[in-house]
Amino acid sequence: MYQVLIADDHPLFREAIARVIDDGFPGSTLLEASDLDSALAVAGRHDDLDLVLLDLNMPGMQGLGGLVRLRNLFPTLPAVIVSAEEEKRVILQTITYGAVGFITKSTPRKQMIQALEQVLAGSIYLPADIIRAGSGAGEESTAARREPEDLSDVLATLTRKQLQVFERMSRGDSNKVIAYQLNIAESTVKAHVSAILRKLGATNRVQAILSAGDIDFAAYLRAPKVPER
Repeated sequence: MYQVLIADDHPLFREAIARVIDDGFPGSTLLEASDLDSALAVAGRHDDLDLVLLDLNMPGMQGLGGLVRLRNLFPTLPAVIVSAEEEKRVILQTITYGAVGFITKSTPRKQMIQALEQVLAGSIYLPADIIRAGSGAGEESTAARREPEDLSDVLATLTRKQLQVFERMSRGDSNKVIAYQLNIAESTVKAHVSAILRKLGATNRVQAILSAGDIDFAAYLRAPKVPER
């Protein structure tokens, strides 16, 4: 099954997370750390880790600096922030700095398992209210602050395949997952993503996800489109 590192300075919370993982992913191997240095040491000894769950405020983290250290040392190790922090700006920054997900400590057990399933499948996970709330989320919401009419004009320029890719992006699906779902090459997905970001005026995937907001993709996909070449 999976090998997961739980890095948090509160023993009771580590125990609670361990129970969640045992319920959702029976047979997984769980490792623990109570500060950043010990988490880095464990990651260094176990190069087959599938995931690290990282508390944003445990000793040694220094805010997002600890996440940056982890990503620099272990760039291929997926990291999910599990924190009591609920400020939108901070949550979005963690994704910008390399986390593949953010789970608040108030998340119900079933939803937390679903979030971990999504991340372990190669997708990015953000709380639904963060994805919906574009305004007030700091600099990452630049593209999301478009007027509805402007966004409609942009969506009208997307091809049907780009709309399908954008819809799946907004759910947090990875390029690999999107390629599988749409039966196209991953390189083709990357090209579509680049085109979507360019047309939205977004500089990264998070901005694009935020700009999706409450878009009714089904309505746009029903509209006639110029055939793709």
